[in-house]
Amino acid sequence: MSISIKKSITILNAKWIGINSETAVDNISIDSRSLQNNEHTLFFALTGPNNNAHHYINELIDNGVQNFVVTHIPEDCENRANFLIVENTLVALQQFAAYYRSLFHFPIIGLTGSNGKTIVKEWLNFLLSPDYNVIRSPKSYNSQVGVPLSVIAINEKHNLGIFEAGISTVNEMDKLEKIIRPAIGVLTNIGSSHDEGFTNLEEKIQQKMLLFQNAVVLIYQKHNEVEKYISAKTNPFSWSYKEENADVFIFRKETENQQTTLFYTYKNNNYQLKIPFIDKASVENAVSSLMVLLYFGYENSVIQSRMEMLFPVEMRLEVKNGINNCSIIDDSYSSDFQSLKIALDVLESQNKFKKKTVILSDIFQSGFPNEQLYAKVAQLIISNKINRVIGIGETISEFKGQFSNCITFKNTADFIANFDKLDFSNESILIKGARSFQFEEIVALLEEKTHETVLEINLNAISYNLNFFKSKLKPNVKIMVMVKAFSYGNGGLEIAKLLEHHKVDYLGVAFADEGISLKNGGIKLPIMVLNPESTSFSAIIQHRLEPEIYSIKGLQAFLKIAKQKNLQHFPIHIKVDTGMHRLGFEENTVDELIATLKGNATVKVQSILSHMATSDDPKFSDFAKSQIQLFDKLSAKIMTELEINPIRHILNTSGISNFSEAQFDMVRLGIGLYGVSNDENEQKELENVGTLKSIISQIRIIPAGDSVGYGRRFMADKQTKVATIPIGYADGISRAWGNGVGFVTIKDQKAFILGSVCMDMLMVNVTEIDCAEGDDVIIFGESPTVSYIAQKLNTIPYEVLTSISQRVKRIFYR
Repeated sequence: MSISIKKSITILNAKWIGINSETAVDNISIDSRSLQNNEHTLFFALTGPNNNAHHYINELIDNGVQNFVVTHIPEDCENRANFLIVENTLVALQQFAAYYRSLFHFPIIGLTGSNGKTIVKEWLNFLLSPDYNVIRSPKSYNSQVGVPLSVIAINEKHNLGIFEAGISTVNEMDKLEKIIRPAIGVLTNIGSSHDEGFTNLEEKIQQKMLLFQNAVVLIYQKHNEVEKYISAKTNPFSWSYKEENADVFIFRKETENQQTTLFYTYKNNNYQLKIPFIDKASVENAVSSLMVLLYFGYENSVIQSRMEMLFPVEMRLEVKNGINNCSIIDDSYSSDFQSLKIALDVLESQNKFKKKTVILSDIFQSGFPNEQLYAKVAQLIISNKINRVIGIGETISEFKGQFSNCITFKNTADFIANFDKLDFSNESILIKGARSFQFEEIVALLEEKTHETVLEINLNAISYNLNFFKSKLKPNVKIMVMVKAFSYGNGGLEIAKLLEHHKVDYLGVAFADEGISLKNGGIKLPIMVLNPESTSFSAIIQHRLEPEIYSIKGLQAFLKIAKQKNLQHFPIHIKVDTGMHRLGFEENTVDELIATLKGNATVKVQSILSHMATSDDPKFSDFAKSQIQLFDKLSAKIMTELEINPIRHILNTSGISNFSEAQFDMVRLGIGLYGVSNDENEQKELENVGTLKSIISQIRIIPAGDSVGYGRRFMADKQTKVATIPIGYADGISRAWGNGVGFVTIKDQKAFILGSVCMDMLMVNVTEIDCAEGDDVIIFGESPTVSYIAQKLNTIPYEVLTSISQRVKRIFYR
């Protein structure tokens, strides 16, 4: 793609103010943090309730970006770049994508539905790619922003497109249809996802069907509610288990050995199809894929040979701890140019080390000739400041010379044979490979070996929860996020990296060593230490942390060290006690505080804060308001007498929701980031972040009268099937959760804990559950939730989360 600024002005009907309208752009960006931004990037400055990209334009210009689509030109930026001024930058992005789509005339498959869109898209790519050069949505790029970015990736070598479209409310699909313009429509399963955005199921179907209003054919499961919204110019191509008049009638299903055989009728002929799945959702998604192959006219033998090779789609990209203090970004099941760009951005956002390595297989379906493709890949590698490339595959080996520091291997086995010579240590490693290269074997070699209990952290959910609380803030209110106690047990550095990527204003930790660990991990955000001991002041200063000062004694101790080190205006945070009575300057000590600080240039009061004791309890609302009033009074007095204008903050997570009038200059987000709220209605709005998982180690049958565990605290009154799970109180599971109080989830069913929780194991009743050794076990997550466990144990979710031992491996994924 190469389009001039002059042409872009016409496409967007924009007002141009700039330096050179003849400039050509070949890259579209909405992310100011991407290292792929350059002088040929057209940056769309999107605005929303939680962010405004116009704030980053000055920095982008300094980094070489020259072309911007904006609603206004930021201060001090005029005459420094090209600006295309529009009313709405998101609408402009969609207009640009719609124009770009109009330049290409090959068939496009458009998918929508509640569930299965991404899986069907990936399966269709696999099934059709032997015969077509396919462009498809990377990952789950199906939103109002994701769809235009996906379509803009088309190039002249592609001859088939597969794009998914997702909506969460009315008046969204019409915009996506104008961008995708599918000739072939596929409607996947309609379920309950995003129901809250629609009045009822009928409205939801009606809105989703707008994607197919100009399609030539619609593939769908026969359904009366669907058929009433099919456009008169669209040919329906239906399938059904029940309706014999469907185009494809599946009259029988048989399952055996994790395989399903479908018996179906098509064009008055009977056929059989074997697929390697037995669960309902996968079978439905496979049928949608079958329908596309039938529409394209494939022979039955080809359909069978390809569909029996379908695979589970890895829906997420994982961040894992590796051997020799490495960090692994595991994206080992796909290799195409667009998803490589995304994965490199993730590598940068999660990077802990100066050294970055990419392990990359041959890239397929880019649409570019190989020479051009690997030149583009090499440019990406340079932009993202990758130190080492390890290429695996015959094609990438041919183009080894395109990369400055590259070693290649013909295949994965060759790499594994030479693994010990490659010296992986203290680096971030992106593993990016096509499925056929079996890069999961490489991940297994590089991954740190721990026991089979893991805490999976959903980074997307953290981003969502952050934005949920940011949407409650008034303009220009800053946000500090608490990452103390190992980010409430979820993993400190990885979450801090994500928060830095989201440009939060401050991080908060409890003790200096937590902050030092983050700084040593490369975190550049300012970090406030809430409970600094005087013995840690020198280390705080050395690592540029910012201490909370809560007493005259502590202030004098810090000033003494600061003067010895000849510091000037070192940032400190003054805490006042407004009723929590834990730490802080009380009202009768504020005058002494002011006297001590007046005229002192050694330190700078960066912020004044206090802590609310009852922000989550409506019955103490009057007390909470009295705290806010006292904080306003004391902080105003300090500011007036010292003639300063620091940041003021008192609200924690519950305070953000319940006392919006007291946001002052900044708020402190804690447990809410991790998906926990004290308010039932708010809890429904948050996404679950952490899922503690294990496996079944062993299953046994015990007769009536036998016991389980220490002290024979469970006695079987009938024959009982018992499963042993390798997790116990040394991993953070409370002993009070045993003896039938608590449960785990296996195969979506509750399995209650039998007897006492042991140090490293617990046992559960699986008499009514069809399960096997090695099956997954959910300790907490969606069910049971952390809040449910806390309620049953008469404690708080904080304690449940922070109790999870650090010997439990954390896996971060998107």
